[in-house]
Amino acid sequence: MIALLFPGQGSQYIGMGKSLADEFPIARRTFEEADDVLKINLSSLCFEGELSQLTRTEYTQPALLTASVAAYRVYMDEIGLKPSFAVGHSLGEFSALTCSGAISFADTLKIVCQRGILMQEAVTNGLGIMTAVGQVDRKRVEELCVRISTKEKPVVIGCYNAPEQLVLSGHQEAVSKVAELLEIEGATVTPLKVSASFHSPMMEPAADQFKHMLSQYNFCLGDYPVISNVTALPHESDHLRDLLTRQMTEPVRWQESMEYLQLQNVKIAIELGPKQVLQNLMKKNAPSIQTVSLGETGDIPKTKGVFNRENIEPSFIGKCLAIAVATKNRNWDNEAYVKGVIEPYQKVKQISMLLDQTKQEPTREQMVEALLMLRSVFETKKVPHSEQQKRLKQLLRKPAVHEFALSEQGDFTWPNF
Repeated sequence: MIALLFPGQGSQYIGMGKSLADEFPIARRTFEEADDVLKINLSSLCFEGELSQLTRTEYTQPALLTASVAAYRVYMDEIGLKPSFAVGHSLGEFSALTCSGAISFADTLKIVCQRGILMQEAVTNGLGIMTAVGQVDRKRVEELCVRISTKEKPVVIGCYNAPEQLVLSGHQEAVSKVAELLEIEGATVTPLKVSASFHSPMMEPAADQFKHMLSQYNFCLGDYPVISNVTALPHESDHLRDLLTRQMTEPVRWQESMEYLQLQNVKIAIELGPKQVLQNLMKKNAPSIQTVSLGETGDIPKTKGVFNRENIEPSFIGKCLAIAVATKNRNWDNEAYVKGVIEPYQKVKQISMLLDQTKQEPTREQMVEALLMLRSVFETKKVPHSEQQKRLKQLLRKPAVHEFALSEQGDFTWPNF
């Protein structure tokens, strides 16, 4: 099972995508299309421009989108293996949606260009910044943000990138104060090359305008699921615009997104676009997922080398977890939802992660635990009988698994089908 990863702001550099455009006509046409749509020489800026201009968010966002789409098109031409999932970091979420077919490349170029302008205008005088902090305890960082943050000068965690790697976002003074306190406690502190405080309350004016702008464009479900930064779960078409708007002010849940891929038994991930930021983060979040980057022509041989072209099926427990999160909820009793959905789901999720770490197959008892979790989720979410049957047929389509699941379960009774 394959996942595609798309980088966000901070990965840009002068010369990005040039070797692909020089070598592959489809990549060159991608940059030319961006030039035509935006009526600017974006390709020249990417290949030979000034870094100070490329770092301005109104240029960074369409530039990174174009470089990633070019890399994706080369990947499909040269390798052509359809992914099971796609996920992009911040701006990269728009690249993922575009490549999945959820929205056209031309429309996305217009969206992210305007998004960049709105974000830049939301924070004037360079007062909004972002700073990465490493070797930190998540709770300690959250505690300091609450203590230092004010309505006028907020500071929040803008990205949960890895267990000990977070990104602070907000007002320059507040971010710097939290970063200084963490550095005294032994954290590593790295200011990011971005021009505004993304994923923070300072983006609220931009988010309000962005939501209205998104209503002018058509979205659909793509050829494969795209993971939302806000929920760390696959997008649904009904909520896509809302989640893309919320992404501007809410944190990127990257660590949880990688854990989701791991639970789905993803074995290979390809980062499509500049640098190897997401490849490096994967080593911290889900080292069992073999990850390579494809951003320039020289990356193609290594990318081809990771595929053995075997069809890897998700694990039985991974399928149970996927069905649980994908099933629509019809019960708004929060207490019942916590007890009947969240608690059993988290229990089975821990089992799955342990099995992945130890590289063991699930025991019969563990598989039964996953099935019991599904029954609890179905009952709590008030899933209709017909939908339960459909979901279970999908899960138990192999005769051997069907026989296992339906026999010798004591009081465990499924609908007949």
